[in-house]
Amino acid sequence: MASFFSDFGLMWYLEELNKKEFMKFKELLKQEILHLRLKQISWSEVKKASREDLASLLLKHYEEKQAWDTTFRIFQKMNRKDLIERAGREIAGHSKLYQAHLKKKLTHDYARKFNVKDQDFFKQKFTQDDCDRFENFLISKATGKKPHMVFLQGVAGIGKSLMLTKLMLAWSEGMVFQNKFSYIFYFCCQDVKKLKKASLAELISKEWPDTSAPIEEILSQPEKLLFIIDSLEAMECNMSEQESELCDNCMEKQPVNILMSSLLRRKMLPESSFLISATPETFEKMEDRIECTNVKIITGFSESNIKIYFRSLFQDRNRTQEAFSLVRENEQLFTVCQVPVLCWMVATCLKEEIEKGRHPVSICRRTTSLYTTHIFNLFISQRAQYPSKKSQDQLQSLCSLAAEGMWTDTFVFSEEALRRNGIMDSDIPTLLDIRILEKSKECENSYIFLHPSIQEVCAAIFYLLKSHMDHPSPDVESIETLMFTFLKKVKVQWTFLGCFIFGLLHKSEQKKLEAFFGYQLSQEIKHQLCHCLETISGNGMLQEQIDGMKLFYCLFEMDDETFLVHAVNCMEQINFVAKDYSDVIVAAHCLKHCSTLKKLSFSTQNVLSEEQEHGYTQKLLICWHHMCSVLISSKDIHVLQVKDTNLNETAFLVLYNHLKYPSCTLRALVVNNVTFLCDNHLFFELIQNQRLQHLNLNLTFLSHSDVKLLCDVLNQAECNIEKLMIAACNLSPDDCKVFASVLISNKMLKHLNLSSNNLDKGMPSLCKSLCHPHCVLKHLVLANCSLSEQCWDLLSEVLRRNKTLNHLDISSNDLKDEGLKVLCGALSLPDSVLISLSMRYCLITATGCQDLAEVLRNNQNLRSLQVSNNKIEDAGVKLLCDAIKHPNCHLQNIGLEACALTGACCEDLASTFTHCNTLWGINLLENALDHSGLVVLFKALKQQQCTLHVLGLRITDFDKETQEFLIAEEEKIPYLRILSSV
Repeated sequence: MASFFSDFGLMWYLEELNKKEFMKFKELLKQEILHLRLKQISWSEVKKASREDLASLLLKHYEEKQAWDTTFRIFQKMNRKDLIERAGREIAGHSKLYQAHLKKKLTHDYARKFNVKDQDFFKQKFTQDDCDRFENFLISKATGKKPHMVFLQGVAGIGKSLMLTKLMLAWSEGMVFQNKFSYIFYFCCQDVKKLKKASLAELISKEWPDTSAPIEEILSQPEKLLFIIDSLEAMECNMSEQESELCDNCMEKQPVNILMSSLLRRKMLPESSFLISATPETFEKMEDRIECTNVKIITGFSESNIKIYFRSLFQDRNRTQEAFSLVRENEQLFTVCQVPVLCWMVATCLKEEIEKGRHPVSICRRTTSLYTTHIFNLFISQRAQYPSKKSQDQLQSLCSLAAEGMWTDTFVFSEEALRRNGIMDSDIPTLLDIRILEKSKECENSYIFLHPSIQEVCAAIFYLLKSHMDHPSPDVESIETLMFTFLKKVKVQWTFLGCFIFGLLHKSEQKKLEAFFGYQLSQEIKHQLCHCLETISGNGMLQEQIDGMKLFYCLFEMDDETFLVHAVNCMEQINFVAKDYSDVIVAAHCLKHCSTLKKLSFSTQNVLSEEQEHGYTQKLLICWHHMCSVLISSKDIHVLQVKDTNLNETAFLVLYNHLKYPSCTLRALVVNNVTFLCDNHLFFELIQNQRLQHLNLNLTFLSHSDVKLLCDVLNQAECNIEKLMIAACNLSPDDCKVFASVLISNKMLKHLNLSSNNLDKGMPSLCKSLCHPHCVLKHLVLANCSLSEQCWDLLSEVLRRNKTLNHLDISSNDLKDEGLKVLCGALSLPDSVLISLSMRYCLITATGCQDLAEVLRNNQNLRSLQVSNNKIEDAGVKLLCDAIKHPNCHLQNIGLEACALTGACCEDLASTFTHCNTLWGINLLENALDHSGLVVLFKALKQQQCTLHVLGLRITDFDKETQEFLIAEEEKIPYLRILSSV
């Protein structure tokens, strides 16, 4: 019997007794001790003992087995056989005992963490609504019995950790998930990150009350496990590791970011459930890499909560209304107040300003202004006009500490870190008293800023006071590096840092800084930001990486129209997502000044579809007008992408009127996952624009009537659309019949992407038109279209008769070797015109490669062949390599990623490299090639007759010796590029 069971099990089972039964237990215990002549326990101690105390007394005086045997005998005499039976079951399972341990831990450690008295936290009763809310976290939107992977999304300080703690407490009390989960394990990523390397077994053991966690038993039912991953943003893992880097062994030590990726990407314990808390920025970065079953948004204070808080602080009704109105009219400040601790900061700051006889309007000008006013007020006593020298030094040191933390991703600081940045031990009580720092609840003798945004504004102030070269830590980088890191969202925990730097450059903020620190600030930082803009200007690749919303907020905080106009007109392309009213205000503020854009990509999610009260709606529509005005003011805007957006009728009409403006010269319109809550005739009228050449409607639902309207436009003689993409649009077989006419009548359409639609039954209509002599289509994508056996005969006929089609993509269909044989019959004909063929994920084997080899020997036009993600193995590659060496084969590019190849095929590949003088690129990613095989490959690559320039190979997939070999060999071949993604 494990010591854990003894330590906590007795207490748990004694708690199952009511008051009367517990007294009876004590009487029977007294008799048992006398009857069996057991070691005496003081009756006075037994009489006054609580259930926990009595469990401790039994274990103190008797050995484990004797203590339990005595307890079971007493239960038998009390006719509580149910407890004996339950204990018998759970001695092996430990689950209820772990719950008892967790409850004790939560009521002690976590109550302290959230500044709640132990007894209050312990006594709080969960209502049915509380329990329903917790249970609803794990009600999946997905169909089937898929294990849960639920994200709790919310800004820092909104209350995610407290909510997770309450959920665990409810489980430990038997209120929720009792039949669903045997164990719930909580991992805080701030703690996990410090470990550097760990196994899952180690993390579980850390949550166990002793050193002998029953790991094997816990992991034996993975479907009964819930892992709570708190503060994922602290891990800095982007889930971008290759599948081969992940680990499925719970006992194996791994770098903690690999361990976390292995769990969340379901390589490890795929049957288990996960509840993950993260900031919106972290979720946004990872949502495409983690298969979520649900996302829950955690909101903080509502408008009424904020008003109540202000009322409790101000007490005077008029002052309450004055202060609250200032906040409510400033959407950015109002958003800040949704975080409880920041609501306190804003209200306190406004109260102090009013009490000092100042009008608070000026500090509500921008968010930066309120933050700086609050911080400076902390360091200037009520009776003083200016800070003391000591206060100046303390704030400067705090700013140094904050900057170091931002660059090292540190938000919990040791006393050594404080001293390194000039904060003496004697300063700490003052910084705690004024509530700019708090003691960390996780680590002893460690400190955190009141809120991460306070740390960010202090870090920004550092850059106004000093150069990064003056900082004691070499990790602190230049202002230029900071701005590009911020604008490209490299560090997801940097929410406001860049915005605060821009905000501090406003004249009023400069005056406040100079008044506080007593000297004039250098204007060098403004020149450095101008230099950043010059770097951005004309660099299309850099502009593509910049998050437009981050840039907009920076310029909004600066509140300098001249600088704003200069900045936005350095941009030729902008990409942004406006998630709420505040974002729309800020985007509109900047976009109305744009005149140089060539490409605009945006999402407004549900902001412009939700019903709001009239005044709010009117303000929102004015901002929307300003946003859309860029389509007219930027004379050269050629590409517009609207994605993940719902527009109500009024909002759509605003967009429609701007796009219909004579000076709007769009060449490409991309509308992905968009819903127009209006008459769709107007949208299809838009695309009659004679200049439009590229239309992308991927992921946008098209009804049959929508398809008819689209085809009516495509059938018009003046239509110039050359490229049409309608992937994942829910097309039906009947829609294929409508499209069939377009393929015959339209002489401009050259590229058609129909992927991810169920087209099987519609293929006869499409193929009939594709065989028509008037069809001019060149590029056809039918990937993931659920094509069945009958389709391969139809497509074979198309390949025989169509003399314009030069690219065909049929990836992710069940082609198999039998279907491939049918297609290869047409492709082997000498008059085949196909240049590029893609068949990824088509269930092709080495047998199918015999037919493909025949195509390569006979088809002199085929230049690109993609057969990645098919199990063709070494035997299949040998067949292909022999064919590629044939003089009739002019192949330039072949994809063999994840084809179950080994080092044994390298001799055949090497021979191909030296005998085929057209082969330019080959993708060998995700194959088990070994060191000796690679040596053979690179020997061939160095031969003069080898023409290969691109090799798909991930160097980090190999051991250290092989990595060093590959790096050295790449340097020896100047024309060769080894790419980790192709």
